[in-house]
Amino acid sequence: MRLILGDSAKILKSFEAGCIDLTLTSPPYDDARDYKGYCFDFEKIAKEIYRITKNGGVLVWVVADQTKKFSETLTSFKQAIFFKEECGFNLLDTMIYEKNGGPAPYPNMMRYAPSFEYMFVFSKGKPKTFNPIKDRRNKVFGKVNSGNTARQKDGSTKPSGSYVPKEFSIRPNIWTYDVGKNKDTKDKVAMTHPARFPELLAKDHILSWSNESDVVCDPFMGSGTTGKIAKELSRNFIGVEISEEYLNIAKERIA
Repeated sequence: MRLILGDSAKILKSFEAGCIDLTLTSPPYDDARDYKGYCFDFEKIAKEIYRITKNGGVLVWVVADQTKKFSETLTSFKQAIFFKEECGFNLLDTMIYEKNGGPAPYPNMMRYAPSFEYMFVFSKGKPKTFNPIKDRRNKVFGKVNSGNTARQKDGSTKPSGSYVPKEFSIRPNIWTYDVGKNKDTKDKVAMTHPARFPELLAKDHILSWSNESDVVCDPFMGSGTTGKIAKELSRNFIGVEISEEYLNIAKERIA
């Protein structure tokens, strides 16, 4: 367990190439939060993340876009394209983190109130680990699902009633979590951070893309959610945080 104070653009350069199994992070985006006045060099950090990721390793990048002058910034998509085209990552999946609860929607901005963020899942080559979460209950478990149909070559369909042998199947790529005070975490010390993501979100990704004793990294550690859950799941963890105030929150929380 290593918690490091400093700028990720500089700190990650000291890491050996191919030393990280999973990076799970949510970076500051646009200027939606001031983060104590700190900023980050996205392109340098992105290239370093690729360099330190093992072959078959995964990066989960949780991000959203700010709306300015009635238009979303598209920062998230620009970053995703950079990771793929300039760094060499594969874009394995574009997942959605749906927020259930939290602050009331802000006043009408000529659009519906946003309630989700992107979770871009990148891999360095073919992923070496995938432990799919199987918690989607099959309503016709143990029965023949007569409602199933199979598409034919000519475009028509025909019944393909099949027996459903398993009670649960793999969940889809839209994940919903409760957010807000005492919902995404019970840790009071974490409440002072302006942009936490849910502990369950961290848990689900760490279980999905890594195994026990793997090395998990968060270059924007914030309140330490990734580190806390990595420790609970018997992973090794390296976190980098540029704000000493937030680093101290993470230290206390993980301890």
